[in-house]
Amino acid sequence: MAAGVTADAGGGDGTAAATTGVSTAATENATSSPAVATANGSNGPDRAAAPAAGGAGTVSLTNGDLDRFLEQLMSENCKPLSEEEVKTLCDKAREILMEESNVQGVACPVTVCGDIHGQFHDLLELFRIGGTCPDTNYLFMGDYVDRGYYSVETVTALVCLKVRYPHRVTILRGNHESRQITQVYGFYDECLRKYSNANVWKNFTDMFDYLPLTALVENTIFCLHGGLSPSIDTLDQIRALDRVQEVPHEGPMCDLLWSDPDDRCGWGISPRGAGYTFGNDISDQFNHTNNVTLIARAHQLVMEGYNWCHDRNVVTIFSAPNYCYRCGNQAAIMELDEQRNYTFLQFDPAPRRGEDHVTKKTPDYFL
Repeated sequence: MAAGVTADAGGGDGTAAATTGVSTAATENATSSPAVATANGSNGPDRAAAPAAGGAGTVSLTNGDLDRFLEQLMSENCKPLSEEEVKTLCDKAREILMEESNVQGVACPVTVCGDIHGQFHDLLELFRIGGTCPDTNYLFMGDYVDRGYYSVETVTALVCLKVRYPHRVTILRGNHESRQITQVYGFYDECLRKYSNANVWKNFTDMFDYLPLTALVENTIFCLHGGLSPSIDTLDQIRALDRVQEVPHEGPMCDLLWSDPDDRCGWGISPRGAGYTFGNDISDQFNHTNNVTLIARAHQLVMEGYNWCHDRNVVTIFSAPNYCYRCGNQAAIMELDEQRNYTFLQFDPAPRRGEDHVTKKTPDYFL
């Protein structure tokens, strides 16, 4: 096992073997509400709509092209793809994603990951800890961009892996995979700085509309970025949503990307300004109704990288160590084997030349 990594294992079907003793979840800042939907409706078939006119036809991108992209991207001195290469990559990704479900089925073994937030060197560390594709299957639960300094490199690499290994990599939508949020928290400005125009930002944000909202591992472990919705009782209701749109300001799609578990029972108003808080009674009923054993989600900074709540009906996974380069938190990923036994691997930030050592401590305020 790599240096700076600790592991914690548990029983099958997401059932814990022992208490982990991890810290209480700290809430990530979301002072800006998500944008109002730009597409109509919240109900539709469980299949993404076809691209608009002008986007028809199959995109030609060979495995050789993708391997060349990955060789260029997956290194410490990552060089971003050209603007035209990004456009081709996003077009191909959209072709793949539009065939996926709002509740995308995933098989074990798989490694489940939380927020990355543009921390590219820590993403490389994650792959060193968890294994490289295609030897390891991955499920990423959103928030690839914003806040970190390398959102372009991070999202390009993950999308490239998805296109190269479509059945081994699953990428879900987070609340930051949106046009409005990325204009506030860094991705838009980074694209302007690195490409001198907004075309790459537009290519990615248009592709984000096609990302699946949730995943279901072996029909028992429900994975998503945020949390539950008072408008959603069953997985079939999620399957019926029309996801091909900007993240709405409210409603079930918004809630799935923005909500958080809470110590209080029932539904509550979220301090984020979008989504809801939900209590143990809500998650317990949802799991029972849908015959799932665990809700795995991301969206919140947790100091140990993962955190159980709601009598272990819910686990939060956060995969950006030393979040925002100052929080001092560990990161974690959750490995699920063929029998759905889980192991949490915790890891520290990748070393960077010229970066000050950060003392591990709880942040004075929530980020």
